[in-house]
Amino acid sequence: MSSSGEEVRGRPFANGNSGRPKGSKNRSTVLASALLDGEQEALLRKAIEEAKAGNISMLKFLLSRVLPRDRQLKIELPPMVFADDAVEALGTVTQRLAEGTISATEAAALATLINAYSRAIEVEDVVARLNVLEAKLGGEIDHN
Repeated sequence: MSSSGEEVRGRPFANGNSGRPKGSKNRSTVLASALLDGEQEALLRKAIEEAKAGNISMLKFLLSRVLPRDRQLKIELPPMVFADDAVEALGTVTQRLAEGTISATEAAALATLINAYSRAIEVEDVVARLNVLEAKLGGEIDHN
């Protein structure tokens, strides 16, 4: 400790000792892997039996490993040429949510995407307008 009471951190290992090589496994991982070697199929079969017998935790665990986290959505959205078109696109998303075609999480993700795209359109429009103004002024604006 330093005189101020704080611990001084230096190198985690002595000079010349870089620690364990990247990608190497610790002893407990190597041991567990050796114990399970050749038993994976039997363990998976047992886990499936447990899930089928009503073990909800095991069922959730297995399904979380098998089912995809996200699904691909196929929703016909109106073309977004102007930033104002986001209103109609968000209306479509809201309608699909109300119909139960998409989940609230999916609707939120789509709304975020639509809003980001709308902002990009707005920025593009501002840049285009700025370019027109600069051209009209004959390049009198200093960009620095």
